[in-house]
Amino acid sequence: MAISDMLSKSAPPGAGRDQRKGITLTVIAATQLMVVLDATIVNIALPHIQDALKFSTTNLSWVINAYTLTFGGLLLLGGRAGDILGRRRVFVVGVLLFGLASLLGGFAQNGGMLLAARALQGIGGAICSPTAFALIATNFKEGPERNRAFGVFSAVAGSGAAIGLLAGGVLTEYMNWRWVFFVNVPIAALIAIAAPRYINESERHPGTFDLPGALTSTLGLVSLVYGFIHAADPAAGWGNGVTIASFAVGAALLVAFVVIEQRTAQPITPLRLLRSRNRAGGLIMMLCLAAAMFGIFFYVTLFVQRVLGYSALKAGFAFLPISVAIIIAAQLASAFQAKLGPKPFLVTGSVLVTVGLSWLTRTDVDSSYTLGVLGPTVTFGFGMGLIFVPVMLMAVSGVPAHETGAASGLLNSVQQIGGSVGLSILTTVFAKAAASEGARQQPDFLAHAAPADLQYAQQHQAFPPGTTWANEVLAYAVSHAFVVGVAFAAVALLSALFVVKAKASDLPAEAPAGMAI
Repeated sequence: MAISDMLSKSAPPGAGRDQRKGITLTVIAATQLMVVLDATIVNIALPHIQDALKFSTTNLSWVINAYTLTFGGLLLLGGRAGDILGRRRVFVVGVLLFGLASLLGGFAQNGGMLLAARALQGIGGAICSPTAFALIATNFKEGPERNRAFGVFSAVAGSGAAIGLLAGGVLTEYMNWRWVFFVNVPIAALIAIAAPRYINESERHPGTFDLPGALTSTLGLVSLVYGFIHAADPAAGWGNGVTIASFAVGAALLVAFVVIEQRTAQPITPLRLLRSRNRAGGLIMMLCLAAAMFGIFFYVTLFVQRVLGYSALKAGFAFLPISVAIIIAAQLASAFQAKLGPKPFLVTGSVLVTVGLSWLTRTDVDSSYTLGVLGPTVTFGFGMGLIFVPVMLMAVSGVPAHETGAASGLLNSVQQIGGSVGLSILTTVFAKAAASEGARQQPDFLAHAAPADLQYAQQHQAFPPGTTWANEVLAYAVSHAFVVGVAFAAVALLSALFVVKAKASDLPAEAPAGMAI
């Protein structure tokens, strides 16, 4: 059913039946869907991208991180740009930049070109995503009409991850991995053409751009992530000069960011928002749990395709249960939040997440889909679903109306940043475990491998994909990476138990629409 049909059919007689309004909402919601699903549509194609562009498994994580770091780091700046320059104008620029970056990604001939395109995609997403949300307020009247629009927008945003997994599977299976990028190009073009005709421009608000804050935070995080991934390189390690320099530069830039935000009249991240114990506790939980969630989508994707031998399409369907579990649990948390308060959901959810991640540490080369993937990921997903709603509510609780956008944007940024930094840490542990297991497997490989496999290993310094030795190494390293995921979950659980003190009466009735699940 088209979004325009959803809007008109849900409206009472005489309200919300204007076809123009339906097209307006379709354009705005399609943009959010394009941006949200791009965080997962690429995951299914990762093994194919790795083979085509010769990524190592550790460097492959940059295909995810290049997008999420720029997206999360510049998200608040993108929202500010819309307020100052005009939301529709900025929206169109962001959409066109996202489409151009997708085109470049589809034509990438090497890893560097793809990573540059992914970073550019993140910048485009950071520009158009917050303005897409804000444009609903500009184009729909306050009351039932706007509420219906926010409802459709939230449903589209919430379903983006699941749609991305399926779309990635279909495109990779029946076309090739390049189409997970090409598919955005016609969508972005149609949105850019339709926006000036069907979307009203917003009033401009005077203000300043906190470019120093945006750049120091984003570059600082990139430097930290680079340090972790560089440390994973067997030729480098923790004591390597480049690794140490990366951490030092990252730390210095993040300290500079805090100083800048304290002294800037209009900071992109109002640090006073962190004075609330409940909000700070919720952000800590989101930071840690996003780190684990990105690890699941990245490493379990490799496991089901490399070790279990699933096709890209089958891998997409294999991840659907986790999305369903998140949605069901989120609905339960939303329905009983006012009665029970956030604490029971935060604690129970954190326990389930910890159980799911602990289960994944038992992964080995003989693990089946049911016990090795389905059981732990559904447990994890149900726990995450219980946590999302109360954390969203705590993010905006007690915030003045004019800062609600900054508070919700901060939560979304923390989710992306936590995922990027967490994935880089998991990747470091993965690489060390893989190197250890590879050394243990090497004598058996040299004694029994076919000549072609020996030649491959000599050229690529790795066991040939699909062989018993490669599968053993991958499964072993994945299980060890999730030990770090358990540690992240434990921190989230401690935050739920000892930091968050919110009661049901402390929270608003609902979170602002558009906050990502």
